[in-house]
Amino acid sequence: MKKYLAELIGTFSLVLFGCGAAVIAGSSQVGPSGVGLLGISIAFGFAVVAMAYAIGGISGCHINPAVTVGVLVAGRMSSKDAVGYIISQLIGATLGAGVCSS
Repeated sequence: MKKYLAELIGTFSLVLFGCGAAVIAGSSQVGPSGVGLLGISIAFGFAVVAMAYAIGGISGCHINPAVTVGVLVAGRMSSKDAVGYIISQLIGATLGAGVCSS
């Protein structure tokens, strides 16, 4: 259960910070934010690195269903764990997108 919660938190963080930076950069209501493509890239990169350190030892820090599917296809994960990871990641991404949209 701990690894599924870690994946939820990791994916939530990735979506919140990475996509949040993209939302801020593209928002015309805020005005020029100066974030740009470099800022968006750095936000995604820092989110991945921070989550790798924070949850890497718990769950492997997949934080993306595509990575989980790749690990499953490589035979390094059971189908049961993969389903739990993907469900947790989808919930985390939905929560992160909900925070970004509000």
